[in-house]
Amino acid sequence: MPALFEHANITVSDPAATAAWMGRIFDWQLRWEGDAIAGGHTKHVGTATHYVALYTPGTAIEDKADSYHATGGLNHLAVVVDDLDATEARVKAEGFKTGNHGDYEPGRRFYFHDADDIEFEVVQYD
Repeated sequence: MPALFEHANITVSDPAATAAWMGRIFDWQLRWEGDAIAGGHTKHVGTATHYVALYTPGTAIEDKADSYHATGGLNHLAVVVDDLDATEARVKAEGFKTGNHGDYEPGRRFYFHDADDIEFEVVQYD
C-alpha cells in the first residue's frame, strides 16, 4: 500500500475562526485542540482520516514573503469536493473572493485566499 498524506500543519492568526469557516465550507469537524509548542495553540480540523492542523504561536506572527518565490513556501492547499458550484457559493458567503477558474482534465477548479492570505484550490473531478 502506498503512503497516505495525513495532515498539514499551517500557522494562522486565529485557529478558532479558521476552523469555523472550514467547517461551514467543507463540512469538516474539529478533531482535537490543545496546547502546542512554545506556548502556542493548535486545532485539528478535517475528517476522521485527514486534517489540517491550525497552529498559532504564543507570540506575534510575522508577515511572510510571497510563497511562490520562497524556498519551502506553501503555495496552496487543495481540497476535493463533490459539488464545486455549491462549495464556491459557500466560499463567497464567507466573504472570500474566488478566481482562477479552470475547466480542464481531470476536473474543474477555482482558487481563493483566506483572511491569512493562504491560498486554497477547490477541485471537483469528473
